[in-house]
Amino acid sequence: MNRAFAIMAVMLSWPGLATAQTNNARRIEPKALPTMDFVLQQMVTRAVEKEDKNDNLFTMNYQYNRVRTWVYRDSKGEVTSREEKKSVENKPLRLADASQTGSSPVPTPVANDKLVTAMRSNMPRTALKVKNYSIPDLVKRFQFTLVGREMLNGRPTLVADFKPASDDLPLKNFADKFINQVAGRVWVDEEDYAIARTELHLIQQVNVIAGLVGTVRKLNYGFKRERTPEGYWFARSTHWHLEGRELVVNRSIDYHETKLNEQKIVATATAR
Repeated sequence: MNRAFAIMAVMLSWPGLATAQTNNARRIEPKALPTMDFVLQQMVTRAVEKEDKNDNLFTMNYQYNRVRTWVYRDSKGEVTSREEKKSVENKPLRLADASQTGSSPVPTPVANDKLVTAMRSNMPRTALKVKNYSIPDLVKRFQFTLVGREMLNGRPTLVADFKPASDDLPLKNFADKFINQVAGRVWVDEEDYAIARTELHLIQQVNVIAGLVGTVRKLNYGFKRERTPEGYWFARSTHWHLEGRELVVNRSIDYHETKLNEQKIVATATAR
């Protein structure tokens, strides 16, 4: 045993070996995080220049199953109703089928970019309809802080927290009331600078017409995106939870949406 310790001591004291160990330690150190300004610049550039094209390419090249679920609860938290809708989304294939049969193409359901469903609810339907805002304008409304790096679906992502940039943000329409009270966390793919995941929430309640029509007390929203082998990003899952009062009725709504079984359209057409 003493001999083993002696040999180990000699090895550690050997200059060449000590240098090699130091160099090896340097090689395995994680790389430094980029600046938040750089990450935001890359995010905005991708969002403005590539995201629309990305969405179109995914829609043109993939079919998938879409599952949407709404769960309604009363003021006691008891489920009053539950609805589920399933559909197969494949606009190009439907159009091709329609041209062959001479029938009218089946309209593709419009993506739900509103946080409050129109089903049996008159609560604010424009809550976070961010498509009405430019990406640079949205980014300026928040203060971002880079907090670290995480692996997501086998890919490195940069993680940033965000909150309202100030207490005096623009308030021009109803949606501003929600956007100006949002905070959360965003995961940004370190290679593509696409948003891979987002989780956000209201930091204080929002009143509708001074609280006379309704009040949104709690709102959580999030989505997770994945990347196809070709590099198309798509929302694998989306969810939101809302608690509030509509006139004199207190209720809560949970919404979940999932895309499943995505398949290349070309492969499907060949099989047929």
